[in-house]
Amino acid sequence: MVEIIDAPQITDNFIRKLYEKTKPSLAFKAKNKEDFLEWKEKLKNKIKELLGDFPEPAPLNPKLLSKEDTEHFVREKWLIQSEEDCWVPLYLLIPKNKKEKLPAILCAHGHGQYGKDLVAGVHFNDSARKSEIQKLNYNYGEQMAIAGFVTIIPDWRSFGERIGYQNPYPGRDICNVHFLQHLILGRTLLGANIFDGMRVIDFLVTREEVDYSRIGCMGLSFGGTMTTYLTLLDDRIKAADIICYATTTEHYAISRPNFCGSQIVPYLYKYADVPDVIAAIAPKPLLIESGASDTCFWIHSALKAHETIKKAYEISGVSENLWIEVFPGEHSFSGKLAFSFFKKFLS
Repeated sequence: MVEIIDAPQITDNFIRKLYEKTKPSLAFKAKNKEDFLEWKEKLKNKIKELLGDFPEPAPLNPKLLSKEDTEHFVREKWLIQSEEDCWVPLYLLIPKNKKEKLPAILCAHGHGQYGKDLVAGVHFNDSARKSEIQKLNYNYGEQMAIAGFVTIIPDWRSFGERIGYQNPYPGRDICNVHFLQHLILGRTLLGANIFDGMRVIDFLVTREEVDYSRIGCMGLSFGGTMTTYLTLLDDRIKAADIICYATTTEHYAISRPNFCGSQIVPYLYKYADVPDVIAAIAPKPLLIESGASDTCFWIHSALKAHETIKKAYEISGVSENLWIEVFPGEHSFSGKLAFSFFKKFLS
């Protein structure tokens, strides 16, 4: 954590005061369902504007790279094209011995060197990868496939195979480098990843195993960021599990700067806080998991976010669609409610 020096010329002190003076113009204030729907539409349109124009989709040109038969599912590795010259590696996990079309879940990975691999249960018998899976209960893509869902797990830009599993800019955060490069070229990195996520769903709905009317999304940490914005902006996603991401701008961006370029919507707090964005997901079924001992997004900020989100679901008349789990753990996937949540809302 940065040490704040008590002197008027220090930039951090100015930023704190600027934050305190900034009042988001589209903060959630709806008093009834009609107000809520009007507010939601305004906020969605503003977020789309801030994320920048999405590129033109290119032909998917899917390429099957490998196929692995396991006890409970088949794990396929694919490469698809999202926009021209941009390729997304992904795993597709298909439960075995199922004859009917199945619900599917896009499982978004969090910030980390291995990207999609650990979420898909791919560790190559490497001790470091196994340890990371165990620490975070991170293989939720694999767990959901065992539970009977088709799961699809892509690498986002700046992670996994899309950086060759290494940082080409030693001493710098590659997410920040890619954010600045995208910005110079008229894009945002988060917007580009959201676009890639939508293209992943485009591929998913071509699969004969998938019931495209029953698609969910889930993710831990940065995966929670991706789950938030994909669920808000893509109507094909019917239910979501946001894991250890519910927080406030004051906490994650001002008091304890804990973010990178992959998570940034430029100018967002001028219009809305993180809980406002999550609240706009209503009335879609939503599970929020928050760790009571999370030292990434501390529980006091999560509880504050929960209050705004609860009000939005109450106002929109679907309180029963919001599930909140505060679990006795750290920054990780709890999984105590996730399976019953998706079975209820995607089955």
